[in-house]
Amino acid sequence: MTRARRPWWFIGLGILAVGLLVGLGVWQLQRLQWKTALIERVEAGLVAAPSAAPGPDLWTGVTFDTAEYRRVEVRGQYLSSDDTLVKAVTSRGSGFWVMTPFETDGGWRLFINRGFVPDDRTSAADRPKPEGEQTVTGLLRLTQPGGAFLRDNDPPGNRWFSRDTAAMAEALGLGDVAPYFIDADASSDDLPIGGLTVVSFPNKHFGYAMTWFGLAAVFAYLLYRATRPDAVEQ
Repeated sequence: MTRARRPWWFIGLGILAVGLLVGLGVWQLQRLQWKTALIERVEAGLVAAPSAAPGPDLWTGVTFDTAEYRRVEVRGQYLSSDDTLVKAVTSRGSGFWVMTPFETDGGWRLFINRGFVPDDRTSAADRPKPEGEQTVTGLLRLTQPGGAFLRDNDPPGNRWFSRDTAAMAEALGLGDVAPYFIDADASSDDLPIGGLTVVSFPNKHFGYAMTWFGLAAVFAYLLYRATRPDAVEQ
């Protein structure tokens, strides 16, 4: 005699599970294409000659999705406003990024991340501000609103965990600033230490895709074994 066939809902759930796993594999392949293109774009931008930093005419209605980590250059002078110290963990240890407001020759403002200072070197004397006309070259970085993971910025308490340009400008009474900042290149061994930006994009999507496709194959095999007609017993 033969065993009863599996109910239709069992087969349907099995097919659904296999389809879901295949879909996840395809999604990871799409992510692989996106990540590969991102890495190629960023690597090309890192070695390209610096271009002019985007001015206010490009701030409205334009996204900077393809602009981050591009090398840019700006001319102007640092403002007399206080620096904003943003908590940082770098290859040099724990400390702060020194975010300094800057007014360009065009009259618009942005923040320059002049570099890193350790926890025990946060006084103004340890991070002297360059005076007069300056040319700053570095990497364009998008604003980081809100704060870091599980740590919100506290503007009234002057505690910062992310480089939120709009919030920092409001706290200093600067008015409108660029929706990005510039990570300045290293210029000397003095504090603050520039050029510590880490540009690294893990790309494990191919391995993830193969995992999902492998699980789909296993589930498909198990579904086949569970639903194939049984041999007639004598």
